[in-house]
Amino acid sequence: MQVVYHLGAPCTDADQLMMSLLKNRLRLAQAGISVPPPGRYRSVIRDTARALKGRPAGEDVQDALLDAIVDDAEVDRLILSDPRFVCINRLVVQGAQIWPMVERAATGLRALFPQAQIEFFIGMRDPATLIPALFKASRFSDFQEFTENMQPHAVAWSETLRRLQMAHPDCRITTWCNEDTPLLWGEILREMAGVGPGAELDGIDDLAASIMEEEGYRRMRGWLDQNPPETETQRRRVLAAFLERYAKDAEIEETLNLPGWTEELMDEMSQSYDEDMDVIARIPGVNLLTP
Repeated sequence: MQVVYHLGAPCTDADQLMMSLLKNRLRLAQAGISVPPPGRYRSVIRDTARALKGRPAGEDVQDALLDAIVDDAEVDRLILSDPRFVCINRLVVQGAQIWPMVERAATGLRALFPQAQIEFFIGMRDPATLIPALFKASRFSDFQEFTENMQPHAVAWSETLRRLQMAHPDCRITTWCNEDTPLLWGEILREMAGVGPGAELDGIDDLAASIMEEEGYRRMRGWLDQNPPETETQRRRVLAAFLERYAKDAEIEETLNLPGWTEELMDEMSQSYDEDMDVIARIPGVNLLTP
């Protein structure tokens, strides 16, 4: 059995990936691909992993988990998602690291199905916007207090992915930039489902629809219906053109007022994030999706 763990990151897709995949639940189930509703497994997965403390689950525990998650269905590929699989939002960035506990968390998740082939999926986000988003989602009211133990200028996703890859070199890691998700949505859905690049799936325009003006989205759908793209690259070009013209400003721009953070610091963080993608592309065992 293959088990996919979508780790988030927090403050990226807001569960929209799972909502889009769930539109294909019955179709995928016919191929042995299970996409259970998150409410069926999130607390069960966390509680079981906490109880096992990294010890491999026995057959009885695995059977109980599968019964709770998928009933009696035959499953070849199981897709699970939770932005808190690794930790709560407040602990995502500590010191100079993103997810300093990712190795331990991944070990706990892997131990739930020790004979399975495990894959990890991670949507990265620019720390210059990730940290403010984590603060906004927290119970903190003071940004400086929230970031007291952080070294935001030093964090790098490549360091996180290297630690995860070194801890679990036999687990495939697929990752992408959250900023690219409007163009990658269909590819991400297919990668998570484990289907081919030409597979028909519902929901591949869900994210575009949510960030695009309604009139623009209708025009894009009309254009695609009249001019079916022959390749994914062609489809992305059309999507990019319509997003450039019709994207909702509120969905792609954020006004930030962060005490202690200068515009220069945020620009440097974003530049480092962009440069970090070249490093990630060279990490063995990591599949970086790009437009």
